[in-house]
Amino acid sequence: MTTARGLVKVKICGLNDRRGLDAALDAGAAYVGFVFYRRSPRFVDLDQAAALVARVPRPVIAVGLFVDPTDADITMVTDRVGLGMLQLHGNEAPERVDEIKRRTGLPAMKVLGVASAGDVHRARAYEDRADMLMFDARPPPGATRPGGNAVAFDWKLVRSYTGPVPWMLAGGLTRDNVATAIAQSGATIVDVSSGVESNPGVKSPAKIRAFLAAVAAARLG
Repeated sequence: MTTARGLVKVKICGLNDRRGLDAALDAGAAYVGFVFYRRSPRFVDLDQAAALVARVPRPVIAVGLFVDPTDADITMVTDRVGLGMLQLHGNEAPERVDEIKRRTGLPAMKVLGVASAGDVHRARAYEDRADMLMFDARPPPGATRPGGNAVAFDWKLVRSYTGPVPWMLAGGLTRDNVATAIAQSGATIVDVSSGVESNPGVKSPAKIRAFLAAVAAARLG
């Protein structure tokens, strides 16, 4: 997926069946995500996750999404599922991110909800703790989960982030807007979940392939 400034990578999140996973892998996703948050329609149980992650070849990274997990929550998953990275999508403090990394020996990505420039600046507190950041839209009022709400934000805001930590862009991305999102944000990694679904929690192989193709055709602004 070449662009004016190199490679734009894609993470397909919320995978919970073989058809969706195989479409993501065949189309060239660099990251595949599995949700271990029970309130999400994309929740995947341990048996499902273990079987799916076993199909993920190197160098594709299998990412486990957690929301304010306890140590027991994480251990229950990592003892059964061969994850390559943890995605922390709750209110985890920088110190908690560091603790989770030390306990698991896995790299961790911290998700930050964005509605203003101040939200982007919060990333500085995580620069010595997280291995990667994700800038996602803040959940709308009344939302029952912190992400996967098909909500976008002003992508130009993240251009103000100049820290040393690599980051992903998420929030309301689809095949129709991802090129604009890349151009406005400067993102070199994008994450999609609801934008490649036929129904909440049901991944569409055709939409996955179309999204990857749209990223391949995008150009950084």
